Amino acid sequence: MNKEKRLAYWRANLRLMGFCLTIWFVCSYGFGILFVDQLNMFHIGGIKLGFWFAQQGSIYIFVLLIFFYAWRMNRIDREHDVHED
Repeated sequence: MNKEKRLAYWRANLRLMGFCLTIWFVCSYGFGILFVDQLNMFHIGGIKLGFWFAQQGSIYIFVLLIFFYAWRMNRIDREHDVHED
């Protein structure tokens, strides 16, 4: 694999990581801390939405992002011909 292909692969990986980290930051820090008062006006199963994101929602989002990252990296690996058979 030449240097250009390695850089393209690394850029695709960094874009994906940046996307996932941004989503995680917004859900955990933004929804759980910054916007908690606005979200607490809504309820999920009798629990305030801001509290739910701070306690449970950010964990669920994080787990979903792990699966999304693995799925997307498999596609990126195939696109750049570095996948495992």
